[in-house]
Amino acid sequence: MNTTICTILICLVVCCVVMLIIYAWAYSIKNAGVVDIFWAFNFSLIAILLYFLADGYAQRKMLICAMVLIWSLRLGIYLLVRVGSHLGEEEGRYKKMREEWGTAANKKLFFFFQAQALSNIYLAIPFFLIAFNPKEGLSPLEYAGAIIWAISICGEAIADAQLKNFKKNPANKGKVCAAGLWNYSRHPNYFFESMIWVGYGLVALNASYGWLGLLSPVTIILLLFRVTGIPLTEQQAIRSKGDAYKEYQRTTFVFVPWFKKK
Repeated sequence: MNTTICTILICLVVCCVVMLIIYAWAYSIKNAGVVDIFWAFNFSLIAILLYFLADGYAQRKMLICAMVLIWSLRLGIYLLVRVGSHLGEEEGRYKKMREEWGTAANKKLFFFFQAQALSNIYLAIPFFLIAFNPKEGLSPLEYAGAIIWAISICGEAIADAQLKNFKKNPANKGKVCAAGLWNYSRHPNYFFESMIWVGYGLVALNASYGWLGLLSPVTIILLLFRVTGIPLTEQQAIRSKGDAYKEYQRTTFVFVPWFKKK
């Protein structure tokens, strides 16, 4: 078995074991929302394993491992603070999942948690391609991808901070955040998250079969825009904020101006 496949399998086993442990914890506290925290942190484990196991060009390997570690820890800590502040109360989207699944909820959540581990490995395709790429030197495309990643991670951090500060003010309870970046986009955090993955994809293009690295950003964009991100977030926002959020939808763009208004 070659080093690349062996490393991928090690990463898969580690992510699955982590999610098994977190499922047991989530079951005991009746809060499936903790899966989001450790989905993010699993990428840190993948980055660490790649740093020690991958045999690609050292500078490139250090670059991607640092990029993934910074992104993963920032997102994971943000989610840890957000979800950890209400461990006794499960977020709306997971409550809805339990309602829809009924008595089979705990069984289905087990497989849902393991699916998150599989998604960690699938989305890490560009990381594996980059870390095992033996080509010496970094190409202009790789620098461009790293720059897009850096700008995007800063943008996401700003959007998250603006939303957090808005929610901290008791006077804003029940209101819709339209401060800062949220005045122009309903989902600036999701926009910058998608661009972070575009950055990873561009860095991966320099590797053999680098086009496979584009699967991750395409998947993330589809999930955020069409499946679990924006659709579920907006459904929950309408349930909790009603007409105020519908008005916000009417006056803002989904992501940024080149995306069609809802």
